[in-house]
Amino acid sequence: MANKSLFVVLGVAAFALAGCADSPYSPTRKVEPTWEQAASNPLVPANYKAADALLGQVKPILAMGQPLIATTVVSIDALDQSSTLGRLISEQVAGRFTQAGYQMVEMKFRNSVYVKQSQGELMLTREIKDLAKSHDAQAVIVGTYGQSDDFVFVNLKVIQPATNVVLAVHDYVLPLDSSIRALVRGR
Repeated sequence: MANKSLFVVLGVAAFALAGCADSPYSPTRKVEPTWEQAASNPLVPANYKAADALLGQVKPILAMGQPLIATTVVSIDALDQSSTLGRLISEQVAGRFTQAGYQMVEMKFRNSVYVKQSQGELMLTREIKDLAKSHDAQAVIVGTYGQSDDFVFVNLKVIQPATNVVLAVHDYVLPLDSSIRALVRGR
């Protein structure tokens, strides 16, 4: 009888432990993000705020009816490389300029542009000048990011391509949390 009681106790304990493995509180189970968390994620608002800072500086300078070009935000340590983060920043900043009424040239649909696979619209100064001239672009949005142990530092500039004069600049910092870390690694 004692063996039977021990067997029942061990069985109940095994069942309870198995239930813990599927528990949402189990340390091995990843909790799925919610729609509310996605809606309140601060990355898009941070990039829109950066674009708004640039827009505030260029509104008196740039014409609404003349196109602009946004290049991919690249690594400050390797100007020919970017990441998912760099491409997202570029897309969101260009999107904010479009929302403000500026004509943004979409570079991903152009055959004549050097687009390195999985890197985005990375261009040298000469290429930027040639491209801006061919599209009659009055300005080009460029940017870099650098990573430390805890943060990603982003620098955005609006440049007049004919003269390389910087018309606007904005710096901001993103925390290197798990989401941003995954985007930086996503080359």
